[in-house]
Amino acid sequence: MNKVTKDIYYVGVNDHQVDLFEGQYVVPNGMAYNSYVIKDEKIAVMDTVDKNFTHEWLDNIAEVLGSDLPDYLIVQHMEPDHSANIMNFVKTYPNVCVVGNAKTFKMIEQFFDVKLENTLVVADMDTLSLGKHLLTFVFAPMVHWPEVMVTYDSTDKVLFSADAFGKFGALDVDDNWIDEARRYYIGIVGKYGAQVQSLLKKVSTLDIQIICALHGPVLKENLGYYINLYDTWSKYESEIDGVLIAYTSIYGNTKKSVTLLKDKLIKSGCRNIE
Repeated sequence: MNKVTKDIYYVGVNDHQVDLFEGQYVVPNGMAYNSYVIKDEKIAVMDTVDKNFTHEWLDNIAEVLGSDLPDYLIVQHMEPDHSANIMNFVKTYPNVCVVGNAKTFKMIEQFFDVKLENTLVVADMDTLSLGKHLLTFVFAPMVHWPEVMVTYDSTDKVLFSADAFGKFGALDVDDNWIDEARRYYIGIVGKYGAQVQSLLKKVSTLDIQIICALHGPVLKENLGYYINLYDTWSKYESEIDGVLIAYTSIYGNTKKSVTLLKDKLIKSGCRNIE
């Protein structure tokens, strides 16, 4: 069993079948669809996974639960790679209570043509006690869908961050986090900088020791590094000071001008030029 903390388990899956994520982003190292189980007096499952991995995901959950049954399925994000198995989960565990916000359940009705019976509709900053674990739901609209919320566990100081802090790549492949996280941010979340800034402000007062995203690895160390990167990216600022000169040159004259410009910039003290 893959433990995040004493009470939190990873039950996600790796996808090496996909070659284009969302039909447009090349993912040579595949993708991870993350899901988590919190075991307490009440048991909560955090999100589902892509439709192609129903049985693997349910088997992962069953291994963690043993003879126990889940009390809650918390739906933070309705994008199909995270919500596709909601109804399969409810069929497997018919007494489970599905937790989401008003927009979540509107989307569930639209996606699955069904109105769930056992639900808990939460508002921004509402809490849910599992026993010793207290969960707080923090709304994050348009990071990067309108219904998105993140969840903070104040006991283990874990932020379940939905698609924020995610990256391309399966978890059984060793690659550079920042390169694939930057590419993921730019392609998936990048145009919602103002909304990311709003979320960062809302969670800035929380004592976050672990970040559990819906894609990519669990982040446990140097969290300031990751949070500062998101702050920089969402402000549309550069990570390092420098100058990028982009050009094409048909006859070579533009290249001569660029070379002259580069030389002048270097003489003026600029060192990071590409």
